[in-house]
Amino acid sequence: MAESQTRWRGPDGSPIACREKLKVLEENWAEVTQVVRDAFEDAVLMGVDPELLRRELAALIASLRPPGGGR
Repeated sequence: MAESQTRWRGPDGSPIACREKLKVLEENWAEVTQVVRDAFEDAVLMGVDPELLRRELAALIASLRPPGGGR
């Protein structure tokens, strides 16, 4: 889980150390990765410009806000 411990950090930069939290975070990451890959592949196969899709996905991620309206 060394990669997990370096990937997931709190707002203060400290690594998330709880094994259960790391497990959930890694499972969620794997799910999101697969969904995004599938959507990307589908869109490209349907003729969408890959660079446009990358920009749209980046904008989607940039628009996400934490629960409670934090940064």
